[in-house]
Amino acid sequence: MKLLVISDAPILSNSGKKEAYAPYVKEMDLWMQHTSDVSFVCPAKYDRKLLTQPFQKQDFKQIGLRRLEFHTLLSAFISLITIPYQAIVLWNAMRKADHIHLRCPGNLALLACLIQITLPRKRKTVKYAGNFDPHASQPLAYRWQKKILSNTTLTKNIDVLVYGEWPEQTKNIKPFFTATYSENDRGSFTKGFNAPYQFIFVGTLSQNKNPQLLVELIDQLNKEGVVAQAHFYGDGPMMDELKTMADSHATPCYFYGNQSSEVLKAAYEKAHFSFLASQSEGWPKAVAESMWYGCVPIATPVSCVPWMLGINEELKKENDTLEHIGSRGLIFEDKEQVVFDIKKLISKPETMAVMSQNAVAWSQEYTIEKFEREIVKLVHS
Repeated sequence: MKLLVISDAPILSNSGKKEAYAPYVKEMDLWMQHTSDVSFVCPAKYDRKLLTQPFQKQDFKQIGLRRLEFHTLLSAFISLITIPYQAIVLWNAMRKADHIHLRCPGNLALLACLIQITLPRKRKTVKYAGNFDPHASQPLAYRWQKKILSNTTLTKNIDVLVYGEWPEQTKNIKPFFTATYSENDRGSFTKGFNAPYQFIFVGTLSQNKNPQLLVELIDQLNKEGVVAQAHFYGDGPMMDELKTMADSHATPCYFYGNQSSEVLKAAYEKAHFSFLASQSEGWPKAVAESMWYGCVPIATPVSCVPWMLGINEELKKENDTLEHIGSRGLIFEDKEQVVFDIKKLISKPETMAVMSQNAVAWSQEYTIEKFEREIVKLVHS
């Protein structure tokens, strides 16, 4: 079977090997294990730092296209004049494939979404890795992709894999997931919820992730008599700012930079809470991974986060408001509210223990093995 993958994610050549963004490689390795002939249409250059690793299978074909960018007048002009050529390349590659797999959202992906309309008989899947919330504020290109993919008159013979369960979707929109850990990694990971309470942040220390809100939260908790610490795993442009912020208030915050998966596992096991206040997410892996080890997650209500945390959707509909405490975690909307919720929780350690085990049970449903089984179904359907 000939699988064609179309993605804005670049595949780079390094020391004679093809490599790409590490989490993307791990997933595509699974797809390629179950296909005999694989081709990628994607950019072959990238001018920013990227955490990469080589693909296990190196004998795939790569058709390199220029990134479609519209950040400046020059980049927009160059992108516009290359669109006809890129459209021809995409259509020819799609025509030869048995199965077309699109990775959305992205500018190249948008062009591919339009072209696939002309090939209604081709078997297609789409991995929509962004926020599929129909009410989310998003760039116009993202909204166009969601509308095209959801239109069953225009888009035929396709499964669109999205994070979370969303109301009033067309039949081709299928809730999906991603996975980090194996069935062999499962465990009960029972925690003792005693002070000092350990909060863990895993991810890039950037404005989009709002790590400064955890420093502020820890500072406020300690002022109100809750002994708490923050442990930051990851690097980024806000590292120095966060250290200065923590030092100025004598807030107990510890910074470890980028660490291996084994170090992160041990950190998750020690932590009581995880924290992620992102402005945008698809499937927040840092939340799902922390839940695997029994952390009670605290996260902003973006994308599928409320569903992950077990927020009562019926109560949400009735009251036209967002419940802050779910069966598996806490929603972060403002500091005062979450401080109140945390103090309420730690006064009932048995409730917190139940929430922790609910998080474990939910997260450990999503294993690499289950992920691979679902991919096999999609490839051979």
